[in-house]
Amino acid sequence: MAVTVAVRAAAALLAVGALGATLWYGVEDPGIALAFGVLIAVGELARWGSGKGREPAPLGAAGALAYALVGECAGRPSHHGVLQVVAIVVAAGLVGAVPHVALGRGPCLDHIARRVLSVGFAALCFQPLYNSGQLTAVTGHGPAYAVVIVTLLALTALCDAVLAAAMAHDRSGWPFGPLLREELRGMSGVGSAVCASGAVMALAVAVAGLWALPVFSFPLLLTQLAFRRYAAVRTTYRQTIASLARATEIAGYTPAGHARRVADLSRAMGRDLGLPGPDLGVLEYAALMHDIGQLSLVDPVPAGATAALPEAEQRRIALLGGAVVRQTGVAADVAVVVERQADPFHEQPLAARIVRTANAYDEMAREQGPHGPLGALERLRLATGRDHQPEVVEALARVLARGRGRGSGGRGRPGTRRCAPAGRGSAGDVAGGVGKVRLTPRPPG
Repeated sequence: MAVTVAVRAAAALLAVGALGATLWYGVEDPGIALAFGVLIAVGELARWGSGKGREPAPLGAAGALAYALVGECAGRPSHHGVLQVVAIVVAAGLVGAVPHVALGRGPCLDHIARRVLSVGFAALCFQPLYNSGQLTAVTGHGPAYAVVIVTLLALTALCDAVLAAAMAHDRSGWPFGPLLREELRGMSGVGSAVCASGAVMALAVAVAGLWALPVFSFPLLLTQLAFRRYAAVRTTYRQTIASLARATEIAGYTPAGHARRVADLSRAMGRDLGLPGPDLGVLEYAALMHDIGQLSLVDPVPAGATAALPEAEQRRIALLGGAVVRQTGVAADVAVVVERQADPFHEQPLAARIVRTANAYDEMAREQGPHGPLGALERLRLATGRDHQPEVVEALARVLARGRGRGSGGRGRPGTRRCAPAGRGSAGDVAGGVGKVRLTPRPPG
């Protein structure tokens, strides 16, 4: 947690210093500061959760970036500096967060820390150059000036992605490279809309004045509404798949919680092996539904342990499961993984190898009692080269080692980013954090 603590401490020191300096020296251009402060506060009021998504308050983020990159207002130069930018962003963010805190869903500490540091970085890169006159002397007010604004926003987005990945790596131990790539991929969604809106607002205020803020905020509000609806659809889709996965448990074909445990392990292993976000989603859905083919059996397999069945029977159940998945309307990629989980591992796609190993581990660990996890892992290692890919088994071992080092019994999904209370941390959350993996499976039923 050293990196997370350091980032939060740096953000807190910067925020306190900025607020103190602004109170001591006064506010430059109070009208501009008030207009952007109101915009940021409204953006925080419109946030859609404490830490859901990569940027739960896109309007507030865009307003903060725009204020950091404002040099003129209706043709008149502004005079605010870096510390005033940070102070206004912090103060407005706190005002906008009050109703959420009162309702018990306050903003994520990691989101706040990253916002403060990212805005401070953007202001530090722009305001000294503009206030000294060096920037306009080189670029003028033409296309080159706009290119500078866009470039600074790109660097700020990169800074934010590095911070989010570093904090997630610090908490979870997942490889930094895949985490950073996932953050950068996420920038193509709401992140790009935030950066583009921030650039447009800064350039529009320079020409049209503060009336440009409500005009150019409206499209981002519509985008935020669309993302909220999309998130609701995704949530419903996930709940539908989870309900389908529980059909085998309700019918008595598999032990309670087996599908969820296999999905948790599979997603954690996939993240450890560097799978991108979309592939992790396919992997999780396939792991949840990997046993659905057992509904075709007349007599349930004892404890749902299909790994002990003959290979031909395993393949028949897997093919039937894939057919069921295709009929439910779930993505075809999920059906392929379910169908091929019983094939020889060297013929399987990586996702199917991961589900195969996670399923075998959960079944073996459940069979062997309190000391089952270590014994199951040893049996899987002995079966590498024949039934399981060595790299996948070692990824499972690393996932279990991380969970053992951080405690077991967590109910979060590995690899999902959460905003957590102080002491647990989050990054990107986003908001991001990585849940813990349960080492000792719950008993059947």
